[in-house]
Amino acid sequence: MSRPVLVARLLELDAAGVLTTAHVRAGAQVGGVNVRTVWRWLEAAWAEGRVERRPRARLEVSDQMWEVLAQAGGNVAALHRHLKAAGGEVPSLASLHRAVRRDLQAGRVLPDRAVARREREEQQTRQALADLALAGPSEAGAAKVAARRLSRLVREATGSLLVGENGALAGVALPAGAQLVRTSSVRAVAEAVGQAMAVQGAVCVFGDPGRGKTAAVRMALREVPPGWKVTWVPVPVRPSVAGMRRAMFDALGLAGRFPHTSALADAAVTGALGEARVLVVDEAQRLPVPCLEYLQSLWDHPGTRITLVLVGAGSERALSRLPQLASRVGAWQEVPRLTGAEVATVVTGFHPLWRTVPASELTWIDRSCAHGTFRTWAALTAHLQNALLATADASVDRALLRRLFKRVAPPL
Repeated sequence: MSRPVLVARLLELDAAGVLTTAHVRAGAQVGGVNVRTVWRWLEAAWAEGRVERRPRARLEVSDQMWEVLAQAGGNVAALHRHLKAAGGEVPSLASLHRAVRRDLQAGRVLPDRAVARREREEQQTRQALADLALAGPSEAGAAKVAARRLSRLVREATGSLLVGENGALAGVALPAGAQLVRTSSVRAVAEAVGQAMAVQGAVCVFGDPGRGKTAAVRMALREVPPGWKVTWVPVPVRPSVAGMRRAMFDALGLAGRFPHTSALADAAVTGALGEARVLVVDEAQRLPVPCLEYLQSLWDHPGTRITLVLVGAGSERALSRLPQLASRVGAWQEVPRLTGAEVATVVTGFHPLWRTVPASELTWIDRSCAHGTFRTWAALTAHLQNALLATADASVDRALLRRLFKRVAPPL
């Protein structure tokens, strides 16, 4: 006999005034428990009106605890030691094991320790470089003269699509004083994305690394029609369906903790996708077939209104692994290299440092080093800025440029 049934029957006898110790002993025998246990159940019923077991507080693994667990390579005992060292109330090791196992089974992803450590080191490196850049040259003399000259050039960089104060437009990193240029490729991407938005379709933007695919998509979506939203979904390293589900939940900025079951997470995501939204998946070439099927399920869901934009070098090859999704792509838009005719116009519009360089020299730079790759031009611009800051009488000549070529070109 279960506890609620037994206690309810004993309470009925007590209300009738006929409850005796013999009834309690018989109830303990039927329930397979100690007599004192039955008396405790009755005392809880008399004092609290509770006939069932008191519910236990569920142990939740916070995001901070999950990060510590990731750094420990999934070692729950190491997390337990960390909590004990931090002080306060610490759950038992067994309870911690059960909570972690429950979250993993619900689809929560434990980041790879090496990946997490590398990301942390990269963030520290970026912060250190930013601190150095903010400090600026402290010596008097030639360096300050070069800094004033570069500052004047940066102030001249005005025009359309000016980037933000930190040299970036919504996630596109550029050298100081640079501005985005609306090339023929950017216009083609904007047209393809606009047509897809009109029918809530799909677009694949592909091309070799460094050609400016992400920048082109961001420029195309800089101003969307009223009622539309844009969400960028980063693809996790070694993505899984559970990881994509979590990435989607976080990218949409949904309130509350990530649900513990895939059904609840999918319900929250599809509910948020019920309004008109452009869903941009960058680095889509990493996606395996199960993740592509997950995106297709969101896109095909009757309650969602999605325009899907898949971006990445090799994203067209990734989509070929799932023909049922590839057949739904309305536009395959390649971002090619800059042509020789475009180089002079694009780079002089990109940064004022190149406006004093003859067009023939720009063609030589592109043929010798950049090869029409926009990312290489951006890196070369940053190195040229540093060279001009370091030496007051430096000039943009072939000797200086050849030295900079070695910094931006990978070794053979």
